[in-house]
Amino acid sequence: MDRILGTYTVGGQTIEYSITGKQGEPILVLHGGHSNSYEEFGYGSLIKNDFMIITPSRAGYGKTSKEIGESLSLACKYYVKLLNHLGIEKVHLIGVSAGGPSGLYFASHYPERVKTLTLQSAVTKEWHTPTDKIYKVAQVLFHPRLEKITWRLTSTMTNCFPKFMFRKMAPSFSKLPNKQINEKVVSGDIEEIRKMNNRQRSGYGFLIDLLQTKEITSKDLKNITCPTLIMHSKFDGAVSLEHPHYAHQQIPHSELCILESWGHLIWLGQGAKTVDRKLIDFLTSYSKAS
Repeated sequence: MDRILGTYTVGGQTIEYSITGKQGEPILVLHGGHSNSYEEFGYGSLIKNDFMIITPSRAGYGKTSKEIGESLSLACKYYVKLLNHLGIEKVHLIGVSAGGPSGLYFASHYPERVKTLTLQSAVTKEWHTPTDKIYKVAQVLFHPRLEKITWRLTSTMTNCFPKFMFRKMAPSFSKLPNKQINEKVVSGDIEEIRKMNNRQRSGYGFLIDLLQTKEITSKDLKNITCPTLIMHSKFDGAVSLEHPHYAHQQIPHSELCILESWGHLIWLGQGAKTVDRKLIDFLTSYSKAS
């Protein structure tokens, strides 16, 4: 996927970013956990429809300084600085998975910079807590001193045994049993998982994400005024359905779209075209908005 890569340093802190697609309507993507400016899930359809995608590596990911992750407030100030640097006044905003709190905070506190907000498989309130087993495991596997080894082993195993690793990883993404997941996957999904595992890194970012989910409040959500589309699979095994329903209840005039996708990765499987179509229809309906 062709993209322009860059870094922007301001106030002693650096933001890594990529720009993908034509010089059309700009979309700011706040990627999910373990990702970075190389993210590409769902980008193909957006590019075909002439959108320009700006993807900063969020705080602690890639080459972006971990210091801007001190709070959602500070991180979002730096995303605004990046948009100013790029000469972009207003964006469609997409918050993905663990990037959900960043997207919600940005839309709530910078309404003049946001045309629309889309939440995809997004965390919308406090997620894993220190008492959760997943939280404790994450503190070890994705600690900055160990995460490189974790992802190197994961990518090596996936490259050598892609089908085996897909079966092993699927339960972390979906509530469905493997047999039903297999009925919903399509040709190419396993290859997309393989590529995902080769670009994933945690840096300091995922541990920052775990801390920041408790910062987002119902007041933040209630203050969102832009058109909002909430997309979530009913079978998501990573972020429970409590999150999209909570966001829908709190965000005025939001649209809730519960999907039949096989799990958290809504851009894959038999439902992927439906996801693309709903998103494009939503974005284009507001693309001429001021």
